[in-house]
Amino acid sequence: MSAKSEAPVQAAQEVVRVELPARSYDIVIGAGLIDEAGARIAKLRPGSAVIVVTDDTVAKLHLQRLERGLASAGLRHANSIIAPGEGSKNFATLERAVDAILAARIERNDLVIALGGGVIGDVAGFAAAVARRGIDVVQIPTTLLAQVDSSIGGKTGINTKQGKNLVGAFHQPCLVLADTGTLDTLPARQFRAGYAEVAKYGLLGDEKFFAWLAQNWRTVFASGGAARTHAIATSCRMKAEIVGRDERESGERALLNLGHTFGHALEAATGFSDRLLHGEGIAIGMVLAFRLSAQLKFCDPKDADRVAAHLVAAGLPTRLKDVPGALPDSEGLLALMAQDKKVRRGALVFVLARGIGKAFVAADVEPERVRALLDAERRNS
Repeated sequence: MSAKSEAPVQAAQEVVRVELPARSYDIVIGAGLIDEAGARIAKLRPGSAVIVVTDDTVAKLHLQRLERGLASAGLRHANSIIAPGEGSKNFATLERAVDAILAARIERNDLVIALGGGVIGDVAGFAAAVARRGIDVVQIPTTLLAQVDSSIGGKTGINTKQGKNLVGAFHQPCLVLADTGTLDTLPARQFRAGYAEVAKYGLLGDEKFFAWLAQNWRTVFASGGAARTHAIATSCRMKAEIVGRDERESGERALLNLGHTFGHALEAATGFSDRLLHGEGIAIGMVLAFRLSAQLKFCDPKDADRVAAHLVAAGLPTRLKDVPGALPDSEGLLALMAQDKKVRRGALVFVLARGIGKAFVAADVEPERVRALLDAERRNS
């Protein structure tokens, strides 16, 4: 799939369909969707009750608008508010979310609404997957990262001491409402971190989209506008097509993990804290993946330099030295990678590239080559 070289003139709503056997759903992208959510949900599931799972920060910004629409649509609703941040992706928070769902008398034919970023989508989606053995979920992502990635495709989960997202379930939403207006309330750092996932789609399978981003990223960062909607819709469309072909990540969907083996290890090394946001870890991880690809002669080193230059221009970290505080040595980072979900029969799996837009899954990378890359990165830092 190739992105258009120019964005549409107006930032109208766009709809992307995720085609899955017996459980297809729409991703609706545009401004003002939180205000429309009650009416859309009432049409999708007439007479249902809902519980909104969100965090303190998002609740102050958007919960009242959402609940006002739910009330106007005649939907009984409750809410459960958790602490913001990656630290909430744990068993204790999951238990509280499930207890809130049951206490609100949400039945199997009712709905859970995940209102927030990737953490909320993961926790609320996982809680919906296990409460009463499965309740449908509507994702209303409020961060760029969640709008283009984590709200789509049904991956839910929590972190453990052993690593990121190691406990979870596939639980597809029945609707995704990506209100682009919520992005205007994001801190600049959060928006930049989400942009790493947008760039990822160009890097893994669409060189023309990456080239478009290189020319237009400043407009995407600007408040609202057609370029932002275009970037989000293009990203969603690429992910929807891949998920439609490989829902359970048995093959092609693994390409979406470009940069994640490195990135997740860095997140674990920083204690899943604000020292390193998910998208920041992925930015570093994508550059490392391209540098490893160049080291293994799969791509030209200039490709890795081009990736790094764009991400640096967008304000993202690209080197190990960009992570504040101490990191484990190369052996320690390799040990964290060994806990990654993508490990197969004990072997590390990486998404590498034969060039920009030409990613592939490599299941036979020797740990010594990865260690050599990490050692070189440390020397250059």
